[in-house]
Amino acid sequence: MTFVNTRADGAGNVEIFGTAAGFARWATQRDLLDTATVVTDSDAVAARELRDALVTTLLTHAGDPDIGDAQVVEAERYLRQAGIRYPLTTVVTAQTAQLLAGSSGVPGVLGSVLAAVTETAQRGDWMRIKACCNPPCHFGFVDRTRNRAARYCSPGCGSQVSMRALRQRRKQADPAAAGESASGRA
Repeated sequence: MTFVNTRADGAGNVEIFGTAAGFARWATQRDLLDTATVVTDSDAVAARELRDALVTTLLTHAGDPDIGDAQVVEAERYLRQAGIRYPLTTVVTAQTAQLLAGSSGVPGVLGSVLAAVTETAQRGDWMRIKACCNPPCHFGFVDRTRNRAARYCSPGCGSQVSMRALRQRRKQADPAAAGESASGRA
């Protein structure tokens, strides 16, 4: 989940994968990469693309009405390609079986993300992993509700969406009054 929560949002969080250094710092802090590995800006772009495809998928889990079929198809296409680009290896021992990245370096980091996603799905928890439907947020979260119907990462995000919808309804109902009240506050 920490991988999808690396994007800039409306709460002041900055884009962690905006530069090679930012992506390298994130990966080394999680022991996915050693400090001697050279990370390029194109590696940071690959990380952002993988993250964005995962966020799109997680938004579909949350039932976000703003995610269109074409976006889902594109995200799934990208994730299929990523599965080929960043292969996984099955490691079976007497105590466990797990998926690990089949490569080292940056491909290994991105493969590790795909391995974690796959293992989450195999446990049956994949549909509980969602992205917040509040557009500036899109923070990844685990839906712990009994009916699996959560759409927002927090009550604060749900309130923001409700307030935006209320303002939009008021504006549509009386455009002149909405303009006057907005200018009166300025």
